Amino acid sequence: MPHELKGGCLCGAVRYRLASEPFEVGYCHCATCRRATGAPVVAFGSVPFEDFQVTGVPRRRRSSDFGERWFCTECGSQIAMHVDHQPDTIDFTIATLDDAGGVRPQFHIFFGSRIEWFDTADRLPRYYSFRPDTRGLDWNREGAAAGTRLRS
Repeated sequence: MPHELKGGCLCGAVRYRLASEPFEVGYCHCATCRRATGAPVVAFGSVPFEDFQVTGVPRRRRSSDFGERWFCTECGSQIAMHVDHQPDTIDFTIATLDDAGGVRPQFHIFFGSRIEWFDTADRLPRYYSFRPDTRGLDWNREGAAAGTRLRS
């Protein structure tokens, strides 16, 4: 990595360090992410689970039938999400990095669920729900809309 990536919650009670370079960096427009963050979209990146090194004790709460969110109990900042279909990785919220400018999203997921008045000015690929190469998903169960690319 060019420089060490560190981040944390608003109040500083929960801090983390990434021991490897983030991958699968993107935007999520799903209703669960929007409600959890209070924002029209959340930017996230993935790292191997063991490379997400946390100090402090984030609260873990099951937010869907396939994952749990990690957040600070003091200030409420959402720090990460750990999903069942990718047990070896964790997704962290890019905006909680101390220096988030160098970690740039590469795609949009759940664009089919976006708030109609919100769009980004980028030309990144947009997928109706999950990307077709999402690790760990059972594509037979997820349905035909999963992986459908809308535009770039």
